[in-house]
Amino acid sequence: MEHSCYKCSAKLDIDDKSSVARSEECPKCFANLRCCMMCSFYDTNSYNDCREPTADRILEKEKANFCDHYKLGVPSDKKTELNDILAEANALFK
Repeated sequence: MEHSCYKCSAKLDIDDKSSVARSEECPKCFANLRCCMMCSFYDTNSYNDCREPTADRILEKEKANFCDHYKLGVPSDKKTELNDILAEANALFK
């Protein structure tokens, strides 16, 4: 799966199997990559904005953190947004 920065949408040279160090940043905008905004568990519809019930509460979602549950992926909010965009595009070409 191809990953992009949550902040500037720049393509990232990271695969699903590689771990993301706490110090890693986007090469374009220098946003932290090991943060809630880049985690597959991030979900604004969940308690503490995280679908992992045992995760510690993190207030600054854009800052690098030490969460043990971090998993690089597309947050569910982005998945919903991407699915909405895809549905609109498909509707145009039907």
